[in-house]
Amino acid sequence: MKKNTLRELLSAANLKLTEAGIDSPALSAHLLAEKVFKLARLKIIMEMNNPVNDDLIPAFNDFVDRRAQGEPVAYILGEKEFYGMDFKVGAGVLIPRPETEEIIEHVLKRFKKDDAFLFADFGTGSGILAVTIAKLFPQARGIAMELSADALGIARDNAKKHSVDDRVLFIKADFTLPVFKNDIFDLVLANPPYLSDAELGEISHEVAGFEPVSALVGGELGDEMIKGCAPHIAAALKPAGCMYMEIGYLQGEAAYKIFDSCAAFSGQVEVLADISNHDRIVVALKN
Repeated sequence: MKKNTLRELLSAANLKLTEAGIDSPALSAHLLAEKVFKLARLKIIMEMNNPVNDDLIPAFNDFVDRRAQGEPVAYILGEKEFYGMDFKVGAGVLIPRPETEEIIEHVLKRFKKDDAFLFADFGTGSGILAVTIAKLFPQARGIAMELSADALGIARDNAKKHSVDDRVLFIKADFTLPVFKNDIFDLVLANPPYLSDAELGEISHEVAGFEPVSALVGGELGDEMIKGCAPHIAAALKPAGCMYMEIGYLQGEAAYKIFDSCAAFSGQVEVLADISNHDRIVVALKN
């Protein structure tokens, strides 16, 4: 009996995902095959015409079926790369976006690698910002807040995976409430929900249908969470401390006004564009 080759399996998967209207069907098929057949990207190309292990085909087909329903590849694989590091993800957390990596780039410009500082992460999700900063700055320590118990579990797993769990404390807390005493952090990171109710209806099924709505939508206009946490960020930062917050590309003006209206930040607020020239990061220095 003729065995299926990797090329045949990938071709069938690509066709199924294309017919289902999935974005980047060929890439999805390759990523799923890498996971199931335990092959590196280059190895897959070299193994195209070789027969595959029949015992693994049902698992691959199951992954393809899930992808055809719109489930994101990251959830199927259980991991996603962020800033060159692999992070555990699951249905309870947002999938890391490349735009968020730009916050890391700005922090690297502000601090030296051997600086000892205390940071807070408002709404840590899977912990990507807190864990990455702790990994890049071995003398830094942080506190990461998250309201979702599922997300906190994933964040703690990621901290252990990258050996920074002794320097990052994860707590269940609402960052729109006063959690910290005044003037204790050198740096605050934040990536609050920032889609408006209307925008939720415009995003893809892969996002709206699978990623947690509570981590996506920031109220009717999308800026409620930003308004809610701004005064608490101001209170938590030391004088001359800095905040970096990711925002939606339509929220630059609104976010600027929110932070500039805080006496602690007045005149020290800037909105930075991402690589696509969209408003993406608010920077606020405490006076």
